[in-house]
Amino acid sequence: MRHTPFWRRVGSGVVLATVAGMMLAGCSSTGTTASSAASPGTSQAPGAGTEISYWLWDTNQQPAYQQCAADFEKESGVKVKIEQYGWNDYWQNLTTGFASATAPDVFTDHLSYFPQFVSQGQLLNIADKVSADNVDLAQYQDGLADLWVGQDGGRYGLPKDFDTVAVFYNTKMVEKTGVSADELAKLTWNPTDGGTYEKLIAALTVDKNGKHGNEAGFDKKNVAVYGLALSGNGLNASGQQTWAPYALSNNWYFGDKTPWTTQWKFDDPALIQALGWYRSLQQKGFMPSVDIALSEQDPLKGYLAGKYAMVTDGSWMNSSYLGQDGVATKVAPSPIGPSGKRASVFNGLSDGIWSGSKNQDAAWKWVKYLGSSACQDVVAKSAVVFPAIKTSTEKATQAFTDKGWDVSGFTVQVTEGTTALLPIADHWSEVNDKVTAAIETYLKNGDASALKKANEEVNALFK
Repeated sequence: MRHTPFWRRVGSGVVLATVAGMMLAGCSSTGTTASSAASPGTSQAPGAGTEISYWLWDTNQQPAYQQCAADFEKESGVKVKIEQYGWNDYWQNLTTGFASATAPDVFTDHLSYFPQFVSQGQLLNIADKVSADNVDLAQYQDGLADLWVGQDGGRYGLPKDFDTVAVFYNTKMVEKTGVSADELAKLTWNPTDGGTYEKLIAALTVDKNGKHGNEAGFDKKNVAVYGLALSGNGLNASGQQTWAPYALSNNWYFGDKTPWTTQWKFDDPALIQALGWYRSLQQKGFMPSVDIALSEQDPLKGYLAGKYAMVTDGSWMNSSYLGQDGVATKVAPSPIGPSGKRASVFNGLSDGIWSGSKNQDAAWKWVKYLGSSACQDVVAKSAVVFPAIKTSTEKATQAFTDKGWDVSGFTVQVTEGTTALLPIADHWSEVNDKVTAAIETYLKNGDASALKKANEEVNALFK
């Protein structure tokens, strides 16, 4: 679902035009490019004969939303034309659509783009519509509805899904270590010796001579299987799929607040301590180097090839890992940190209405339907992502279970209240660029001054 990769570096311009380099509710970057952009429709009143356009980027979710569109048309008479684009093409085509007045009436929105879209007037404020139609914001998972409120107090979307992070692991490799599923759920880490979590990572690491990372004679320069993968997609300022679960469980947070972070803490000792331990996994040969991670970007292919025993990744990747016949895979929650709790970034998507739409009333009906249990229950049954509505989340969990997939490693973060919302802020592209470079530098050479310098620079953006 998400948001593949989650927070990518973005360029500047009239609107964010490109994505290079990430998140979350979350999403896949797979899929083909649609042949043409959809039109904003006509100005007729909503009802029979009205057609609106809707864009999304996730091929895995498209069938569920096609079903929602069919059900919606039967109920309202409004036809929804769905267009799907791959991740990069999606944002480029949306940018073009804004500039040429051919953007879709409704589109799936992402938190990394939301602030700039609001500031540029591309999103319709639906606060009055939500109030007039008595939409129950309490039905969504805690905190998700707050993510789509602008600094002006306006509301620019309703939650559609959410994601958390957990550890996908090769069951055959883990079974050889003698660690059980129950023990996996109770693993701990600390920045001093890595705790039981690092002991498992070491045991899973194997050099080309068959020596494990916890055995004498292990050759860290010639590793055949790394105990833990490193996602190049996740080496950024959010760290969702990489370092964030550890830093957050080390009593750290990105900044002063969210939404609308204005003071950042990328120079905080708690973060540097967590990153120092994370870097030590590379130095010991238990995790691949930054250069390897950046060359691969997505570690899935390497995992399926037996190169990695475990991967920290998002719930939007469930089908990609758990749906493979060739590699038996299960999910474990992220380890418990020095705080006494585990932690995960908490992200979600929404559906936004283009402010230039000529069918705003029909578009609102569709957005409200997308944000209702009528549609989110359909999405739940597809067992692809976790819908935002609490009761729909439960149905999705059951749908995963019916497929033989235990996804409690993701949902435990919600039930135990160990999630942390991603920072939402102006200037995010600048923040992400500066901090991403600093994170990469630190993981390569251990120079904490890069983080301190980057933090000073990003804080200066908000003065």
